Amino acid sequence: MRLAVDAGPMRLHCGRHILNLDIPVVMGVLNVTPDSFSDGGRFIELPAALDQAERLAAEGAAIIDIGGESTRPGASSVDVDEEMRRVIPVIEHLVGRLALPVSVDTSKPEVMRAAIAAGASMINDVTALRAPGAIDAVAESDVALCLMHMQGEPRTMQNAPRYADVLAEVRDFLRGRVACCVKAGISVSRLVVDPGFGFGKTLEHNLELLRRLPELAADGYPVMVGLSRKSMIGKLTGRADGERLGGSLALATLAVLSGARIIRAHDVAPTVDAIRIVTAMGGRLGGS
Repeated sequence: MRLAVDAGPMRLHCGRHILNLDIPVVMGVLNVTPDSFSDGGRFIELPAALDQAERLAAEGAAIIDIGGESTRPGASSVDVDEEMRRVIPVIEHLVGRLALPVSVDTSKPEVMRAAIAAGASMINDVTALRAPGAIDAVAESDVALCLMHMQGEPRTMQNAPRYADVLAEVRDFLRGRVACCVKAGISVSRLVVDPGFGFGKTLEHNLELLRRLPELAADGYPVMVGLSRKSMIGKLTGRADGERLGGSLALATLAVLSGARIIRAHDVAPTVDAIRIVTAMGGRLGGS
């Protein structure tokens, strides 16, 4: 299997940062929530959040992604004020302490505006800027934007998701969202797409998306994937949340070989190591 990132220079414009994606990078996950599926409650206090962000940066993360509202299956929504109370102080402290982009995982236009004002360089939106006012909230900024596919919404997305052709439907959706952004004056140099593994997909859908990820990467936009500690690993291996590092690294490796440029991960150091080894091998496995 040949690495799908030989296609040439790729740069992502993230506010005052320009991220080199010629070699895939890792986005470190920092959840400041009480109920995230893997690390909920561990970093809700500001000192703990700042320490974890610095740890992720030291381990090799190229981006820190801060989440103030859980998007796990069945998660309840959080109001705007509470989400801002969780994320804005973390952003304000980190932008002066870290020399790398700070991303915010949010779908609320009000939080997007406040995060950008606080110094965030990227908005990671699981609803792909579909909320009323979301595109307007980011259009005149210079931050990067990740557009993710999700069938349904977190509370109900795993209630019997269905597709005629999961890759085709995800790809068409993401192409449509990119077109909406471009129409609003947003440069494609600011855009990332995410097929949304585990967001309104069965195990079979997720595996099919991973098999055909090169087709999505062929559109030319940077592809981000979030496979770290996901339930699909538990279904395939029988392992609990805290025992999924091996599966997470296997999926990250396969995603990189299939063209992913950003790997969103909880375990940054081993994921960075895996990417380094894959790229050092020139992206070849076996005789292919």
